[in-house]
Amino acid sequence: MRTPITALVITYNEVHCIERCISSIAFADEIIVVDSFSTDGTYEYLLKHPKVQVVQRPFENFTKQKSFALSKATNDWVLFIDADEQVTPKLQAEISKTLQSDADYVAYWFRRKFMFCGKPLHFSGWQTDKNYRLFRKDKVRFSDKRMVHETLEINGKSAILNEKLIHYCYRDFNNYKSKMLHYGRLKAKECLLQDKKFNYTCLLLKPFWKFSYNYVVRLGFLDGIKGLTICYLGALEIIVRYSELRKLELDNKRAYYYSVDKKSVFVE
Repeated sequence: MRTPITALVITYNEVHCIERCISSIAFADEIIVVDSFSTDGTYEYLLKHPKVQVVQRPFENFTKQKSFALSKATNDWVLFIDADEQVTPKLQAEISKTLQSDADYVAYWFRRKFMFCGKPLHFSGWQTDKNYRLFRKDKVRFSDKRMVHETLEINGKSAILNEKLIHYCYRDFNNYKSKMLHYGRLKAKECLLQDKKFNYTCLLLKPFWKFSYNYVVRLGFLDGIKGLTICYLGALEIIVRYSELRKLELDNKRAYYYSVDKKSVFVE
């Protein structure tokens, strides 16, 4: 018998790509989407789709949103993809064949093919990218140490599928820049919770290193203007991360001194 699969997606204002995404996972037995109160018609599209169960939930961070989505799955095997990703027919076939034949593994890595304005991005640090996308829900949990670029903790053996997941990572400059700014702010909160301290060395040197490493060492220059753009915006995310971390630390200090002042006034 074919192994039943639940496909999970989280969304926020994804009307430009959600139809392509949902069509590519229509082979799943159950499709559940957790929407963060989209305002562009994404929720309305999902609400009308006959195969989709959609629920709205306020967004806190990626880990909490995906953990909530995982809790809604009714099948043991889960396929988790982003709204800007697409499962190809060959990958669909490999997923089905793998689940019928392999009994030893509880999770599978997917390699991804990155698309920049509809054209492949071959280098720029993305050539070795892979993520867990298919797994047994009772054998995994999302690590609560991460807010963005969430990490799965796996209880069992894992393997890598051959076919690649298509990731439409870059629609236009402003869209990708907005994504990097969002990631940077979340990473700053993550650093604060992990008690990582701001320092100017990180603010000044890490963005330069990130750009140089991806553009030169990881051959981003071979992607032309696409590589230059992606590597620049990747470095921008780090600038935002440490700038925001500095702001959060200052806010915490102000709040602390304010609370101390209030207590001293009360004592007097």
